[in-house]
Amino acid sequence: MRTLYSADAVYTKNQFRPELAVLVENGLIAEVGSREVLLQRYPDIRHIRWDGKAIVPGTINAHNHSFQSLLRGIAIDKPFLEWRDQALYRYSPLLDEEAVYTGALLAFGEMLRYGVTTVCDFFYVHGGGTAHDEAVIRAARDLGIRLVFARTMYDWAGAPVAYRETVPEAVERTRQLAVKYQGNPLVTVHPAPHSPHAASPEMIRAGHRLAQELDTPFHIHVAEEMFEVEEMLQAYGLRPVHYLDSLGVLDERIIAVHLVWLEDSEIELIGRRKGALAYCPSSNMFLADGVTRIPDLLRAGVKVALGTDGGCSNNRISVFEEMRMCSLLQKVSRLDGTCITAGQVYEMGTSRAGEILRLPAGSLETGQYADFVALDVHDLSLAPRQELFANMVYAMQPGAISSVVVGGRVVVSGGKLLTVPEAVIGRRVDELFGKWGWG
Repeated sequence: MRTLYSADAVYTKNQFRPELAVLVENGLIAEVGSREVLLQRYPDIRHIRWDGKAIVPGTINAHNHSFQSLLRGIAIDKPFLEWRDQALYRYSPLLDEEAVYTGALLAFGEMLRYGVTTVCDFFYVHGGGTAHDEAVIRAARDLGIRLVFARTMYDWAGAPVAYRETVPEAVERTRQLAVKYQGNPLVTVHPAPHSPHAASPEMIRAGHRLAQELDTPFHIHVAEEMFEVEEMLQAYGLRPVHYLDSLGVLDERIIAVHLVWLEDSEIELIGRRKGALAYCPSSNMFLADGVTRIPDLLRAGVKVALGTDGGCSNNRISVFEEMRMCSLLQKVSRLDGTCITAGQVYEMGTSRAGEILRLPAGSLETGQYADFVALDVHDLSLAPRQELFANMVYAMQPGAISSVVVGGRVVVSGGKLLTVPEAVIGRRVDELFGKWGWG
C-alpha cells in the first residue's frame, strides 16, 4: 500500500525544502518529490498531511543498553567503579525475562518519543541462554522501533554470572539469533565482544570471526576509562587499539564504543584500518570518563556515530540531545567554537550512523527505510523558523517531536506512543519495583 506524507518542509539533500512529500511503499521511501506532482500522479493515494510540521529523518542511536533504563537514578554522582558495582552488578541478578522486557519497553518507548527510529542495543544480561535476548527483541517489535541487536560476548570472571558465557556458548547463541532474524528488516544481530577488559583474547577473536561469517560489523567498548588502558599496558604491554590490532580484529568491521583515552598513534591506526566509533558524549560526561578527541578522529578518517549509552549513565536517551552535547563538549574542551559543526553532529546521529550499522537509514532518499519524524515548527524551541536546522540541533526540546514513523508505520502521533501506551509501560515499571521491594 502506498502512502504519501507531506508537511510544510522536508529535510532532504542537506536542506529543508518546502512543498515536498515522501512517498512510502512496502516500508521504503519510493520517492521524495513535489507534493502537487505526486498527488496528480496518484490521485487516490492515502495522504497524511502534517500542516505546521517539518519532516526530518529519524535519528539512529548507535549504542544503548536497554535494561539500564530501569536503573536510572540509582548510584548517581559516583566514581565509575562504584557506579558499576552499586547499579549494574547489584541489580543484574534481579533481571528475569519479564524485567528485561520491561526495561526494553521503557528504553525504546522513550527513544521513540524523542525521535529515535533505530537503536543498537548492546545487550549482555543473557542469563545462560537467549530468552533474555528474545525479550529485548520482543519489546522492540511490540513498540515498532528498528533494532540492531549487538549481542554481547562476555567471559570475565569478575562479572555477574548472568553476563558470562564460554566462547563456544557465546558464538553459537549469537549465530542462532543472527540466522533466525536474517532478512528481517526490523531486527539485525551483530556480535559484540564486550571490551578488552571483559572479553578474553579468544572471545574477541571469536566475535570478529563470527562477524566475518555473518558479514556484519562487530561492536566493542574500547578505552572508556583510564584504568582499562593501564590494565592493557600491564597485561600485554600495549595500549587498547594496538592490542586489538595485535589480535587481528582492527578493521572495517569494528564499531568501537567510547575511545576516550587514545594516543595519536591509536587514532592514526584506527583511521588507517577504516574503523568506526559509536560516541556517547553525555555518558562520558556523567561518568567523568573524559573527552574523546572527535575532531582528530574525524581527520584520521574514522567514521563517527552517536549513542546515548544506558539510561543510568546519561540519563537521557535522545540522539538529538547527543548532537548538542557532542558539539558543545568538543568546543569547550578545545576552546574552539569552530572545531565541529551542526552539520557534522547531525550526520553522526542520522546518515553516518546508518552507514556504520550498514542500514539504508538516516536520510530521506529513494530506497531508504521509511523512518522519519514530524517536528512542530511552531514549537517555541524551534523559533525563529528561519534558522530551523540550527535550532533543531542546538535548541529543540522533545515536545517539538509530534509524530514518528518507522518502516512507513506511524508509531507516535501527537507526541503519544500508539503501540504500547506510556501508562502501560510506567505501570509495568512500578509493578517491577514493587516486586523488588521498592514499592
